[in-house]
Amino acid sequence: MEEVIHARGHFNVRSRHETTFEVTRETHLTPRGDCIIAVAADKGMDDLSEEFKKKLRDDNATLEITVECNGIQEKVIAHGSRQLILKHPTDMVVRKSEFIDGRTLAIKASKSAKEFNRKLVGELKKDVVVKVTLRLK
Repeated sequence: MEEVIHARGHFNVRSRHETTFEVTRETHLTPRGDCIIAVAADKGMDDLSEEFKKKLRDDNATLEITVECNGIQEKVIAHGSRQLILKHPTDMVVRKSEFIDGRTLAIKASKSAKEFNRKLVGELKKDVVVKVTLRLK
């Protein structure tokens, strides 16, 4: 089962956060948003299908996240939890930790924004299409 999100890069993408990365529906990004990798997403957490969210709310769920831009990809493995709220109109945050709030899409991620390929980050700084694929394993 998968969900595909289309977003945009932004010149203020820094991708420097050590424990998270985020995709948002918001269109504005300041340099302080160092975990945000894409803006203007066509889906927020509230737009994910109920079936997808139900399967992600399982302690054994594994989520493969692929971030793709101009032919460069980054794959991240994260995990679901029965405690996930999955209720936010704009933000989807993937965390290396086990912290959960309404913005949390997945926990125990294999990478944070800081660990993304710098070539990809260079592309994410441009006003280009970013494709984010969420695939439940």
